[in-house]
Amino acid sequence: MRILKYIFMLLVLTFIGMTVYVATQKGDFEVSKSDIIKTQRSTVFNYVNDYRNWETFGEWLKNDKDIIYDYPAKTMGIGANYSWKGNDSEGSLKTTSLKEGLSITQNIEFNGTTSVVNWAFKDTVGGTKVTIHSVGKMDVLTKIKVFFQGGITSLVGNMYDKSLRNLDTTLDYEMKTYSIKVNGIVQRASGFYLKQTVTSSIKNLSKNIRIMMPQMVRFFKKNKLPSTGKPFVLYDKYDLPNNRVTFSVCIPVRDSISIMPGSDISSGKLNAFTSLKTTLIGDYSHSKEAWDKSYKYIKDSNLKENSAGHYVEVYTKTIENIKNPSKWITEIYIPVFPKAIVPKATITDTIISPKPIIVPVINKTETTENP
Repeated sequence: MRILKYIFMLLVLTFIGMTVYVATQKGDFEVSKSDIIKTQRSTVFNYVNDYRNWETFGEWLKNDKDIIYDYPAKTMGIGANYSWKGNDSEGSLKTTSLKEGLSITQNIEFNGTTSVVNWAFKDTVGGTKVTIHSVGKMDVLTKIKVFFQGGITSLVGNMYDKSLRNLDTTLDYEMKTYSIKVNGIVQRASGFYLKQTVTSSIKNLSKNIRIMMPQMVRFFKKNKLPSTGKPFVLYDKYDLPNNRVTFSVCIPVRDSISIMPGSDISSGKLNAFTSLKTTLIGDYSHSKEAWDKSYKYIKDSNLKENSAGHYVEVYTKTIENIKNPSKWITEIYIPVFPKAIVPKATITDTIISPKPIIVPVINKTETTENP
């Protein structure tokens, strides 16, 4: 019995000694992992750059079913951030700097560990070489905990390895899985909307839409404004020779709107028009193909484009509804002159009512370039 007591005391002393030893060690660490993602560099960069996509590949986020995410209006670019809290993990990420298409630097706090993480993206044979390099520091409790789990280098390294594999699998499937259907001639109903209008290069069009759309949605939620349909983009001017596009990010509303002076939000009314409708199910990178098929249909069907009409993209299902890009739904409407007989298919997103609403001033929306 005395021997067992001595053995127990020895084990306790050993545990205490190991704990003290681990606690007094330096908490600094450095980890670097790389993998080849079988997707072009610009697509990989844009996907990682938006924190709303991280639920699909972040390994530390995938195993906790009760995790809650908090996304601000800005989730991509410098200053973007988000946070999460679950049963097994709690933390936050913030982008501090980036080089377009090449690198992203972030500050991360994760379960008592703080670190600076750098993502590097490089073209290579077969796709994009992505490297995650992390330099950080652990607190005392984290040092003790990870010591008995194999060490911080092993834990973080395994987490990065799995995250990179998740990213490759996600992008390989999500970017390649899509469908395009030309639905035919429909009547687009009239209605009011609120909008933000900017002019940018055609190259930055998609990026600016991704920045502006969640900010508009958040503006509606913050001011408790009811919408009567899905967000849409209205193309005011598409100047291909000069590489410039003027467009408006819009959300439909039921009533006429009065805007306070000084706001970059304005109101508008979309008059009813005849259009060719095309539906894209999949990531926005396939939008050009969808537009091209629409114009081919117009030509093959001897339809006449109404260049004085409204060119509209309606975002029926987005990342706000589902994280998988392969399931996003975008409807394209190209104005055409009606034929003698128009099919009965109609879209009624809004109802006209004369009652005005006063909308407060908001700060100017940040985009990748000034109008």
